[in-house]
Amino acid sequence: MVEWIAAISLGLLGSFHCLGMCGPIALALPIHHQTPAIKFFSVLLYNLGRAFTYSVFGLLFGLLGQGFFVGGFQQVLSVVVGSLLLISVLYSLLFSKGFFNISAINGFVLRLKAGFGDLFRLKSLSSMFLIGLLNGLLPCGLVYVAIAGATATGHFINGALFMFLFGLGTLPMMLSLSLFGQFIQAKYRNLMRKAVPVFVSAMAIMMILRGLNLGIPYVSPKIEEKETSGMECHSQGTEKVMKCCAKPGSTGEGN
Repeated sequence: MVEWIAAISLGLLGSFHCLGMCGPIALALPIHHQTPAIKFFSVLLYNLGRAFTYSVFGLLFGLLGQGFFVGGFQQVLSVVVGSLLLISVLYSLLFSKGFFNISAINGFVLRLKAGFGDLFRLKSLSSMFLIGLLNGLLPCGLVYVAIAGATATGHFINGALFMFLFGLGTLPMMLSLSLFGQFIQAKYRNLMRKAVPVFVSAMAIMMILRGLNLGIPYVSPKIEEKETSGMECHSQGTEKVMKCCAKPGSTGEGN
């Protein structure tokens, strides 16, 4: 439950940060001459397209995290991912102009945005969904933070759900931006952007605490180690009886 709340909250706060990347596309959607109902549905499809792309990322990275969980490294993964998030926040505050500001990918961003042109000219409902799909590919530091959270869930379904909820968290801001334009003054958007590193730091600390296995309910629950041995040996006189623990109800007696 805590993970899902974190995903939605990250999307809600992060939507202010994402205005700089996704805002121009949201404002440029070809919906201005449509009826209010069609306009709303078009913007909704656009945002669902973004959430779908995020979900695919969550599925893939959740599958990666699942490999760590199967190997018994879930606690290590949680601590490592949380530590990397803290380091990234500190780096952005000390050495970067903006939170996860990576100028090396600007060329890719420009090419990706140029690819939106044909879809914008279609002005159909299906094109709105496809624009959202492509928009989800835009490099974004906050999306990378959400992907880290999806990886730490340790399951591909949970990872996909984490990213989908993150996408839904961005929906109120992006929906309002497309329908009503710049309805929040710049000074308030800047304040919310400053809150993003604080929330990411809190999320990172939560992940580290969970990995430390402190036995704190919901925050750092105790993870019991599962028995990996399937056989037990019991000595009865000179005869050894092998019992299989992996098969409940079976005596597992050997000759």
